[in-house]
Amino acid sequence: MNNREQYAPGPASGAQVRKEGEKWTLVLVRELRHTPRKVWQALTDPAQLREWAPFEADGSLGTVGATVKLTTVGAPSPYVSETKVTRADAPKVLEYNWGGGDIRWQLEPSGGGTRLTLWANIDRHWISMGAAGWHICLDVLDHLLSGDPIGRIVGPAAMQFDGWQRLNAEYAKQFGVETPKR
Repeated sequence: MNNREQYAPGPASGAQVRKEGEKWTLVLVRELRHTPRKVWQALTDPAQLREWAPFEADGSLGTVGATVKLTTVGAPSPYVSETKVTRADAPKVLEYNWGGGDIRWQLEPSGGGTRLTLWANIDRHWISMGAAGWHICLDVLDHLLSGDPIGRIVGPAAMQFDGWQRLNAEYAKQFGVETPKR
């Protein structure tokens, strides 16, 4: 049995939703055992993003003003967007737009590792799905940085994964939203 076959995500936790009118923001917090510099590299380097993120990047996200093409992975009709990096304060804060919403990553030193916080604007109908997807992506990121890669789990492949389905239901319950119909 390989590492991916053994992988099962933990319970839905470390997430909240912030609502401002019609704007919904998913906030996920994860404690990682890796330094902010190591996590920053994984958030900005296209080669590392290919190992865990729900998108491909055609360039580095580590420079303010950089224009990078981001393409969803595994979707029947990949979504491609050109994004401009609006903030890249290494290894503390990274901001850019993806999928029509703002993405913000904050990295804070925490007990020899990093407290990673993600803010992602998302349509309220997809908030539990987004939380489940990012939860798994961050697990995959943690495995990658630990030298125990399990491979990217995104898009329709993630949605077929039992752990994703459980997380989607748990996050929907936590956020008080209906589980979206796929």
